[in-house]
Amino acid sequence: MTPSFDPDAFFARSMLTVTIAELDDDQRWSTWPETAHTMDRGPQPFPDWVVQHDGAIDTELGILKTGKEADAFLLERALPEELLTGAAGEETLLVAKRFRSPEHSSFHRSHEYTEGRRGKDSREARAMAKGTAFGKQVAAAQWARTEFDVLGRLWSAGLPVPYPVQIVGTEVCMEFIGTDDEQGAVAAPRLQETSPDPEQVERWARALREVVLGLSELGLVHGDLSPYNILIDSRQADPSPVIIDVPQVIDLIANPHGPQFLRRDCENVCAWLRGHGAPASAADPAEWFTASMGGWEAP
Repeated sequence: MTPSFDPDAFFARSMLTVTIAELDDDQRWSTWPETAHTMDRGPQPFPDWVVQHDGAIDTELGILKTGKEADAFLLERALPEELLTGAAGEETLLVAKRFRSPEHSSFHRSHEYTEGRRGKDSREARAMAKGTAFGKQVAAAQWARTEFDVLGRLWSAGLPVPYPVQIVGTEVCMEFIGTDDEQGAVAAPRLQETSPDPEQVERWARALREVVLGLSELGLVHGDLSPYNILIDSRQADPSPVIIDVPQVIDLIANPHGPQFLRRDCENVCAWLRGHGAPASAADPAEWFTASMGGWEAP
């Protein structure tokens, strides 16, 4: 299918706003119009906060996190100030996660994670196997595409993940989980950074169990779940867990290492929860594992 995005028409429209807002070095025109292909945009209907205006500007506000295979940046997407009316969909904060090619990544277990995945392009598979420059670009793009597609699938299933707004190349833009007020933007804390009271930690334990089971119902395992990639959404009256970092997601059925990764996810999360006061009845890794495996025979 030929993409409907017309670069000439887009930049012609964009030039109309140049007199209103000249771009700085940390700005670019919104890349939303480049994602006209529906596969490159998040699940519909789009949330009302998603900025879809052609003339919106992306302003990079700084780095949020440096990871093993990607870096996450805070991005403001907004119409020029002179055009803001206060309506939804005119300005928002996003996380732009930019994946690095393998030679610049410290994530070295990709074979175990990707075993069981089906490739779609034999030319790309050969290039990655040979480690060519093209193959390295393809690998980074595949990690980005997996993150984007999995986030969309989990969000559509009602699991607590950031809404995936769009993907362009090796950059995934997603919902910013955090607060933004007169004091500035503050990202939600990781589970590792919190000190919950007994009631909170039990509630989080039961919520995280449902997340692990929800993934398994989709035939998936997070594969790297830990207190470092679980956020506690501080926008809610009762802050609750949000799962991030899913490009290494495991196929529980097709990947022979699936049960092993599932068991490790359960043990890592339950160890933290029980260490912070969660009762054994709510954070039992063996029970989580058995319930998640369902009718599948564990090794």
